Amino acid sequence: MLKNWINTFVYHVKNYKFFTILNILGLSIGIAGLIFAILYWNDEQSYDQWNPNKKSVFLIANQMDATTYWASSSAPIGATIKEASSEVESFCYVNGNYDNEIIRYNNKKVQSENVLVAQKNFFDYFPYPFIEGSPKKGLIDGNSICLSQDLAQQLFGNERAFGKKIILQNQVLVVRGVYQLEKKSIFNPSCVVNFMDLRIKNGIQQWGNFQYILLLKLKNPAQADVVKNSLAKVYYNNMILPRAEDQGMKPQEYIKKFGEVKPHLEALETIRLHTKTGGLIESNGNYQLLMIIIGLSILILTLSIVNYINFATANAVKRAKEIGVRKIIGASKNNIIQQFIFETAIIAIIAILISLVIVELSLPYYNLFLDKKLVMLSTQFYLQLIAVFIIIVVMAGIFPAVYVSNFEVLKVLRGNFTRSKSGIWLRNGLLVFQFAIASFFIIGSYIVHQQIDYMSSRDLGFKGDQVLNISYRNVYGEKISNQYRMNKYEQIKNELLRIKGVQQVAGGGFVLGYGAKSVISYHHKDINIDGNNIPVDFGVLEMMNIKLAKGRFLSPEYSQDTINSMLINETALKLLNEKDPIGKKINWDSKEAIIVGVVKDFNVGNPGEPIPPITIFHFKSVPWFSNLLNNIYVKADPKTMQQTIADIENVWSKKVDSNYPFTFDFVDKEYARSYQSYIKQRNLFSLLNIFVIVIALIGLFALASYSIERRMKEIAIRKTLGAETNVLLKELCKQYIVFSIIGFLIALIPAHYLLNKWLENFAYRIGISIYPFIIGFTVLLILTLAVVLSRAYQATKVDVLRYLKYE
Repeated sequence: MLKNWINTFVYHVKNYKFFTILNILGLSIGIAGLIFAILYWNDEQSYDQWNPNKKSVFLIANQMDATTYWASSSAPIGATIKEASSEVESFCYVNGNYDNEIIRYNNKKVQSENVLVAQKNFFDYFPYPFIEGSPKKGLIDGNSICLSQDLAQQLFGNERAFGKKIILQNQVLVVRGVYQLEKKSIFNPSCVVNFMDLRIKNGIQQWGNFQYILLLKLKNPAQADVVKNSLAKVYYNNMILPRAEDQGMKPQEYIKKFGEVKPHLEALETIRLHTKTGGLIESNGNYQLLMIIIGLSILILTLSIVNYINFATANAVKRAKEIGVRKIIGASKNNIIQQFIFETAIIAIIAILISLVIVELSLPYYNLFLDKKLVMLSTQFYLQLIAVFIIIVVMAGIFPAVYVSNFEVLKVLRGNFTRSKSGIWLRNGLLVFQFAIASFFIIGSYIVHQQIDYMSSRDLGFKGDQVLNISYRNVYGEKISNQYRMNKYEQIKNELLRIKGVQQVAGGGFVLGYGAKSVISYHHKDINIDGNNIPVDFGVLEMMNIKLAKGRFLSPEYSQDTINSMLINETALKLLNEKDPIGKKINWDSKEAIIVGVVKDFNVGNPGEPIPPITIFHFKSVPWFSNLLNNIYVKADPKTMQQTIADIENVWSKKVDSNYPFTFDFVDKEYARSYQSYIKQRNLFSLLNIFVIVIALIGLFALASYSIERRMKEIAIRKTLGAETNVLLKELCKQYIVFSIIGFLIALIPAHYLLNKWLENFAYRIGISIYPFIIGFTVLLILTLAVVLSRAYQATKVDVLRYLKYE
């Protein structure tokens, strides 16, 4: 029986090669799209799933207002909540950024970009496997360091690393452990050093300075809400009560006027994809992009399966006599169903194999697109592939098989079955469904392009096309003073200003497109504002062409500008509700600051984010601001730009930092990279749009070919009676135009709703006009007519005698 089924399958493939190829190609494209989505899903879901602490470790996410959550906490909170709640087993502070440092061993220097500063119990929270030393004793003091296996290999080769002394930030450290980074985590440090204990000790009184990531390990994860309530009490007792007392107000009155910090706890296993904060050191997973890829891939595969069902039911009519004869000689309905499911399984296997080839060839480009290292090697992936195979066979095979098995023997053998309308309603319905999906993708692609173009072209409030952002490695250490940092910066500034072609030099504690590095609340009268702090040197705002709305810029002509002067932006001004803010005194972190100017709004984050309230100070006005000086901006003469950059690099390598390579970027190009995730969504939608259109056109071509072939005798008769070609073309195309209109109308509401939901992610967005829908319908109609007319025109040129010679 199996041999007979295989022979029958091969026979039909030989007789209908073209349609079989189209069928398999469409299915392969759909499966390949789903495989890409599965690989992406597996990678994103794998973060910290290996960690035995994934349910018991929690990030403190602090809600500052209705929409803003910070991943950072202040230094005193950890010890205080440990004392206040018996449910807290321990706490661990981690720095909010990796450090880029040179590590020295004897005469060897290795640059490490992922140096993580953490407390000594870090490896209790992230138990990476150790190949040297012990995680319990890896960070026992401030002179200890643990290296990743790769970094240890770079420094020591095949020698044992444990116990060796290295130099980091001019400090001698002892290697007390080597660990392996085998699995994905929200922290993937090249080395971990315990400088955090000292930093926490120095900031133990600074309740309002939210700088560090704070993780809690709970004894019972089910008690997370209890701990959250305890945290709220800690904030109330140590932040609200003292501040209310300073203002001469009751606590509830203070909260009503100025608001309060509301703590939340996020489990480690959810942080990667579901954190409400801006993220930790490693970039967040893009949950929205992940769901878009999964959803659209399923939709494309569904489209491919719809194509297959259409092919199968249309082709079944040609096999009617075969089915009738099989039934006459004793084949049961189950036998016929099994045969057709078997054929579907063979086609599905072939399609999966082809799709694997497509994925393997395309995977390097897909990895580049997503900035990933995905591979098709895991037990989980192959199990998922088997599940996809079963789903395809069930969805694509069962209905056509049941449909064929229900053919009536007498109708089939009498020869009048081909005039039956059986199955036509299904094929037409599925064709309408294909038109609906294609309409959704065409409309969606146009709107996504419109939004990204709008975001890229809107006025950002600054211009940085001729401004260099030089990455500057500030100096840190227990014995390094703030004054020393500023003196070193001034020396660098003077050296750069001597270079021909350099017009301006100014430091900044910010990178446009990536937000502020520090956020501190301040208040004025009854209003409290979470200000994004931007420490600057004189002239950097003017260099960026940031405009003034009121008052003046910070200037060296005014001595107070390095003491207590501040600028705010228009967003902050609106929140302050002051008509004339110049000269007004602000209570900023228990310090009096005076507003001397208001700058027009500019995008400190990427253009998809709302412009936050910004406060701008000189570096010297707040001593610890000098820690944030990691960028030096240089405006150069565009006529001699290349030579100027070469001269800057020469000076930098000789007089500034000979250990690290000179790195820079133009501000405008650097800013453009800050919203690459949105560009990727646009490109993804465009790519999937091409897939959908190709699959839909394949289905339309095959179905139109089949439909027109069934009407060839009718066409021959009409031609004999004198029908003109244009009349025949109109008649043959009419139903497909109607189907495309119905499909387009079905897609209208889902397209409008889902694209509106997508646009809600942007602070500045376009409105959905009627034009995308007009364009979408026009494109759909043109593509439909192009396919159908090409087949219909060929049909009108046939030899009439071929179809009428037996009549």
